[in-house]
Amino acid sequence: MIPAQFDYVRPGSLAQACQELASDEDAKVLAGGQSLLPLMRLRMAYPSKLVDVGRLPELKGVHDRGDHVFIGAMTTHDEVLHSGVVRTDCPLVALATAQVADPAIRHRGTFGGSLAHADPAGDLPAVVLALEGVFVARSQEGEREIPAAEFFVDYWESALGPGEILVGVKLPKLGADWGFHYEKFHRTAQAWAIVGVAAAVRRSNGSIAEARIGLTNMGSTPLRAHAAESALEGVELGDQVRQACEEAAAGTSPPSDLHAQPDYRRHLARVLTHRAVRTAAGSP
Repeated sequence: MIPAQFDYVRPGSLAQACQELASDEDAKVLAGGQSLLPLMRLRMAYPSKLVDVGRLPELKGVHDRGDHVFIGAMTTHDEVLHSGVVRTDCPLVALATAQVADPAIRHRGTFGGSLAHADPAGDLPAVVLALEGVFVARSQEGEREIPAAEFFVDYWESALGPGEILVGVKLPKLGADWGFHYEKFHRTAQAWAIVGVAAAVRRSNGSIAEARIGLTNMGSTPLRAHAAESALEGVELGDQVRQACEEAAAGTSPPSDLHAQPDYRRHLARVLTHRAVRTAAGSP
């Protein structure tokens, strides 16, 4: 299908990009285009203007900022995946990014574009949620920070307001006593996750001191498995972990589609959470 008619602009600065967005409430930011363009071809999205931010240096790069890592919104998945800073200080991001689609898409798709698209079936939203990252947005009114827990609003809807551009994401550095893993169940490498689980686990004296669990495709937004996190606190590594992970699907509303029914997704959430938590905790 042919997309609806639209205007195209390529601003030379972030300030100009914010101006272009503010001048048209139906304008959209064009980053890597791997999510937006297919929607436009299907006429599920029909922006009046595309604001191409692909050449803005302010939005690119991975930066070590002491207590956190800042990943620019226009940094490609491939650049994130091969960043030494990400691999060292945010290994969960590297683990999940390696499972995003295929190499062709990872070379074009962007870290910020994937997050701003706010697809609950995407791999990275649940990861940033589990890591308790902070989104940085810019508009003509200035800059603001949005905690990950407040960023995802509904299907394909984020907390970014009209005229706002996602500049990047702050990801806190967790200590050496944390372990990480990302488990994903999908049909093919290019397919969205049927269910995915991002796990960050802090260990202490042979037990789990703290767990953070993000769920992919278990509702209209990425979710934290708070019931499982609470059940895992203080649990010794072993059979008790499996029992605690049975709470992973509590409070979720998974979708029903051609690939899976809600009950099957809840089952997958429990199984994948157990696998991810055990691996993150270093349990055999």
